[in-house]
Amino acid sequence: MHTKVCDMLGIEFPILAFSHCRDVVAAVSKAGGMGVLGVTAHTPAQLEIDLDWIEQYNGGKPYGVDVIVPAKYTGSDEGGLDRAKLATLIPVEHQQFVNGLLERYGVPALPDGEVAPTGEGSWSHKGAQPLIDISLAHPIRLIANALGPAPASLVDQAHAQDVLVAGLVGKRQHAERQKNAGVDIVIAQGYEAGGHTGEIATMVLVPEIVDAMGDTPVLAAGGIGRGRQMAAAMALGAQGVWTGSVWLTTEEAETHPVVKQKFLAATSSDTLRSRASTGKPARQLRTAWTDEWEREDGPQPLGMPLHGMLIAEAQRRIARGANTAGSGAAQLVNYFVGQIVGSMNQVKPARQVVMEMVEEYVETMDRLNAQMQG
Repeated sequence: MHTKVCDMLGIEFPILAFSHCRDVVAAVSKAGGMGVLGVTAHTPAQLEIDLDWIEQYNGGKPYGVDVIVPAKYTGSDEGGLDRAKLATLIPVEHQQFVNGLLERYGVPALPDGEVAPTGEGSWSHKGAQPLIDISLAHPIRLIANALGPAPASLVDQAHAQDVLVAGLVGKRQHAERQKNAGVDIVIAQGYEAGGHTGEIATMVLVPEIVDAMGDTPVLAAGGIGRGRQMAAAMALGAQGVWTGSVWLTTEEAETHPVVKQKFLAATSSDTLRSRASTGKPARQLRTAWTDEWEREDGPQPLGMPLHGMLIAEAQRRIARGANTAGSGAAQLVNYFVGQIVGSMNQVKPARQVVMEMVEEYVETMDRLNAQMQG
C-alpha cells in the first residue's frame, strides 16, 4: 500500500481526508492518513485557532489545508471582489424569491444581535490570500486548490516553504493546466464526488489523468469510501485516494444533526449536481432547497460569488431553524455529499473508517492475487 504519495507527504496510508472539521483532520492524520482542512469559510482569526488545535491533537503527524481560488468569478476581470459593487448586481427578483421561500417554509429570523453572514467568503485571490499566508506560517505539508489551476503566486509561495501543492481536476485539460502551473499532485475528481464536480465518472477519469500526467502522481476522488473502491482506484493507476463525504457521518464530524440523519438514511440516488448552493454545479443532497431552485417558474441561480451572497443569511437561518419545532427549515437544510452517501449508514470514529478502508483494501488485494494464481 506504500506509494510515492506516502513518501512525498510522510504518511503511512495514501488516504487523504478533506473535511471542514478540525477534529476529523486531526483524527485521520493521527490514524496514518492525512487530514486536509477546508478553510474557505474560515476567518483568518478562526483559522489560526483551528490550525493550532490540529497541531495540538494530531500527534505531530502531517496535515494539509484546502483553499478555493477560482480561476473565474464575477468581478475577477475588474481585479477582484468589491462587495458594495457586487451587491448591486443581485436582481431584486432573486432576493424576493429567497425571502418568499423562507416565509413559505416558516423559517425563523436570526436571533437579535446575531450578525448575518455576507457570503462572499474567500472566493477570490484577494480573499484567499490571508488564509494562504496563515496556513503557510504553520507546519502544513500540503495545500490544495480547487476551481481552476493554482495561481503562480500560490505555487511559488508554497514551494518556498517546502509545502506541496495539489490541484483538483475534472477533465484531462484541467490536469494539464495544473501540471503546467507547477502542482506536485493532481486530484482526479469524478462526477460521483460531493461538492464541485465535472461530468466525467471516476472510473473513466482517473486512467485518463494518470496517462496524461507522467511522473506527477494522481489521487483518485469521487465515490471512494471503502477499501474495495480504494483498490479499484489504485488499479486505475492512482497513487492514493482523496476522500470527503465519508467523513461527514463520523463521530468527530460537526455535520448539522438533521443533515447527518438525512445522510444516514439516504441512498446513492438521493444526490444531484445543482447550482443551488454556490452558483457553480456542486453535488449535494437533494432536498426541498434544491427542488425549489429547479422550479420552472423560479429564477436561475446566480454565478459565484453572487449566489453565495444572495443566500448566505437564508442558509444561516435554515441551519438554525432546522431544530425548531414547527419550522419547515428541516425540509430545506442540506449539504454537499457524494453518491457514496448510500454506504454512509452508521456513525463511526474517523480512525475506524481509516482502519476499515485499509483492512478491506488488503483483503481485496489478497483476493485478486489468489484469483491470478488460480
